[in-house]
Amino acid sequence: MSLIKEDAIAVIDEIIEKTNINKGDIVIVGCSSSEIIGNVMGTSKDGETEEAVNELYSVVSERIAAKEAYLAVQCCEHLNRAVVIEKEAAAAFGFEIVNVIPQIHAGGAFAVKHFQNLKNPSVVEDIGQKAVVGIDIGGVMIGMHIHPVVVPLHLSNKNIGKARVSAGRYRPKYIGGSRAVYDNTLL
Repeated sequence: MSLIKEDAIAVIDEIIEKTNINKGDIVIVGCSSSEIIGNVMGTSKDGETEEAVNELYSVVSERIAAKEAYLAVQCCEHLNRAVVIEKEAAAAFGFEIVNVIPQIHAGGAFAVKHFQNLKNPSVVEDIGQKAVVGIDIGGVMIGMHIHPVVVPLHLSNKNIGKARVSAGRYRPKYIGGSRAVYDNTLL
């Protein structure tokens, strides 16, 4: 097993353990495949990251599918950080589908892989902050897609390959002030 796959298993399993991903939830992933192999974001040559992307994608997609959640993948800035998601999810959440097919240099390798592997792929411009968990691999800035309030996950496994990983999860807002009592299962 490669180091990237080992790292991905450790990171994704830790995130799943520290969150409460439910059936029908959206998990957003942003990924710089260039960063994973030690290059600067957006600088890898065609095919250079293919093996890394395949290994990472197999881990992420299988584990999110096992939770019966929707995997959403953020495209790069060349597509204004649009999101690749199953058409069923776009319809269920009322997202407007846009007409674009991600490419390696306009969307990113991980978004291309996700688009190619969905049963009914779609791209939406925005998911309206509906993701309950966000995973940022390589500093691609996925926070705009996570439902407020976002709580950072303090990970002991912080890298996939050479890319730094950060993650966060949604928590309902606190209201009511000093007299309020909160449901600990929602914290």
